[in-house]
Amino acid sequence: MPFTFQAPGKVVFGRDTARQLPALVAAVGSAPLVVTGAKASRHQALLTALRQAGLTVTTYAVAGEPTVEAATDGAHLARAAGCDAVIGLGGGAALDTAKAVAALATNTSDAFDYLEVVGAGKPLTEPPLPVVAVPTTAGTGAEATANAVLSVPGRRVKVSLRSPLMLPRLALVDPLLSASMPPTVTAATGLDALTQLLEAFVSNQANPMTDALCREGLGRAARALPAAYADGTNLAAREDMALASLLGGLALANAKLGAVHGFAAPLGGLLAAPHGQICASLLPFVTAANIRALRSRDPGSPSLSAYAAAATLCTGRPQASPEDGAAWLDTLCRQLAAPSLTALGLTAADIPQVVANAAKASSMRGNPVALTPGELADILTGALG
Repeated sequence: MPFTFQAPGKVVFGRDTARQLPALVAAVGSAPLVVTGAKASRHQALLTALRQAGLTVTTYAVAGEPTVEAATDGAHLARAAGCDAVIGLGGGAALDTAKAVAALATNTSDAFDYLEVVGAGKPLTEPPLPVVAVPTTAGTGAEATANAVLSVPGRRVKVSLRSPLMLPRLALVDPLLSASMPPTVTAATGLDALTQLLEAFVSNQANPMTDALCREGLGRAARALPAAYADGTNLAAREDMALASLLGGLALANAKLGAVHGFAAPLGGLLAAPHGQICASLLPFVTAANIRALRSRDPGSPSLSAYAAAATLCTGRPQASPEDGAAWLDTLCRQLAAPSLTALGLTAADIPQVVANAAKASSMRGNPVALTPGELADILTGALG
């Protein structure tokens, strides 16, 4: 089976590896722009360490979900400050913004020239500034992907800026940086990681290398997510979730995702809700719909076998069926208080437009079975709660 595999230039993983950040950054640049979440002060110790190492640090704080405007403004700041590298320090929003800023800092045409769906989708012509990705949550896997998902508020959609050139030069994953996440954030980001592992595992573009990553990640996430949610100080669980998130990012970058993320793109532009919460709302319903469709239309599909293998990994039962896995996911999402789509602001009147937009999303092309508009609508109706 022919396949290609892309990954960050270097991955540094482990507890307390953040103390290596100044030396690692100095190897790629001397004047980094550090992109953080809304409160850069939360990372004061790391920012101080970077400055004490002789680096000229400029900070750029981004509130909420990443937008095209935030990425464009950050690129202008990077050029004005003479930055020669970009550090993404925070959750998925900070990391995606950092990757987009690095790309737009050197590719100076209008951002819409490079955006998918709402733009021209032109390829980058210049290498981005080198990116160092340092996640402080365990969910998106953005430290290992070659795209940035950006909101376009005027169009009420989320779209990608994508290029193989956007892979981070370095991903530094220190589980201790995620230990302060509150339970709600632990649940949302963790269920995002679990979704990515499962969708990549059953994807119609999975390959032996991504399968190996997903098997490892699914088992860890199934054990660690409930434990991290129940006790945020459980460092072994935090470490397992940080690794599961990284493995999910590596897998999705090489095997594509599926209908959960196909829905998440239009819903993310429509609802004022974090990406992980949207995925959590959809995951059990998409999984059950996919299994029903495969049973009916393609019972010999390797994706159905993958759902069975995932069920065994998650439940710990050797003879678990795909349906057992779907039931386990439903129970887990309830245990972690995953919100309904109604709680996130979706109404039944929104469903036809969301279905139409989701059908065009790139992630839908990785789904293990082509779902009909009726099946897509039924998923949303179920997820309304």
